[in-house]
Amino acid sequence: MFGISPLGWVHTLGSLPAIPVAFYMFARYGRIVPRSTAGAIYLVSMLIGAFTVFLVTHVPVGNVIGAVTIVLLVAGYAVGWVPGLGRAGRYIETVCLSLTAFLLMLPTVTEILRRVPDGHPLVTELDAPLLLGAQGSLLAALVIGLGAQIVHLRRSAARIPL
Repeated sequence: MFGISPLGWVHTLGSLPAIPVAFYMFARYGRIVPRSTAGAIYLVSMLIGAFTVFLVTHVPVGNVIGAVTIVLLVAGYAVGWVPGLGRAGRYIETVCLSLTAFLLMLPTVTEILRRVPDGHPLVTELDAPLLLGAQGSLLAALVIGLGAQIVHLRRSAARIPL
């Protein structure tokens, strides 16, 4: 179904929980919160997807996205344990983890448009206007979302005295 191999299904189903969990955290907290139950689910699901992409991708950019995602996940989850960063740690954590959500959604949207409906996909070429528009919309959401997150973090920090 959809031309996905059994290993591809492991990759897809393993990383799938990260999508609703990310949306939940963005809606509830305005960002991905690593030290929460949802944050732990997000981490495990993202790591499954990021590591298995190396086994299923047929294009070099897939390997790059997987590697960058792993680096950003490690940075985003580890920065909270680095002493002495203060408020900067929260900004680094937020930016890194928001970028992982973008790197999750970019190939997800691309693959959905290139595979659905089964046998007659909406997009057959990587330069199709629908695909480029969807990817551009994701980029716009990232830029606007990161801007809003940073403004929110700054306002929250202004209310908390050092």
